Amino acid sequence: MGCFTFIKVMMILFNLAIFLGGGTLLGIGIWVSVDGKSFMDLFGTLSSSVMQVVNVSYFLIVIGAILVVIGFLGCCGAQKESKCLLMMFFSVVLIIFIAEIAAAVVVLVYTGFAETFLTQLVTPVLKEKYGEDDAVTQIWNVTMNEFHCCGLKNYTDFVDSQWYKEHNDTFPGPCCRSLDPCTADLAAKSNVSGCFDQILDEIRTNADVVGGVAAGIAALEVAAMVVSMYLYCYLDKK
Repeated sequence: MGCFTFIKVMMILFNLAIFLGGGTLLGIGIWVSVDGKSFMDLFGTLSSSVMQVVNVSYFLIVIGAILVVIGFLGCCGAQKESKCLLMMFFSVVLIIFIAEIAAAVVVLVYTGFAETFLTQLVTPVLKEKYGEDDAVTQIWNVTMNEFHCCGLKNYTDFVDSQWYKEHNDTFPGPCCRSLDPCTADLAAKSNVSGCFDQILDEIRTNADVVGGVAAGIAALEVAAMVVSMYLYCYLDKK
């Protein structure tokens, strides 16, 4: 077996695995978002874990769809020896790679800018949807309980929100360390940190693990780009 044939077969198998994995995540995400109740009934014994899965159903759909597209382009591009599909595969992986690096730099280096951007993006949704939209409410409840935080910046994110107006000018329980009623004075005294700072601290605390996972993903992406470009150049010479 020649070098080209071996790399081609490995490319097909690798991307087939990505395609199948992405399809599985996509299917689970759609199932949970459309019929979360039956999912909860089936896996009810895992209540807390299931609730977190239900909350990230849309995330699973997005990730699954991206993996399906990448797997399809890589697998078909190698199998059919299509330069067009291989270049599309290379381009998609390169865009994702650049986006990941940019996001990491913004979050870890330009923390103030990231917080300002997220505040402008997330806070209006929090004020409008928390307490009204079940999915948004559950996502925030899980996040605040898991990280022992309140809002994105602090409890003031909930001022004038739908929740605040409908619950007699009180805040969600996590903002007062689960004391009730969570009034403005009690929330101020509790001094619960915002979720942005807490999550950032968690990432920094587990920097070795996060860095290792990120390095592994980056290495796979670089390898995929190198292999796809090798196949493209080989086919271009034929």
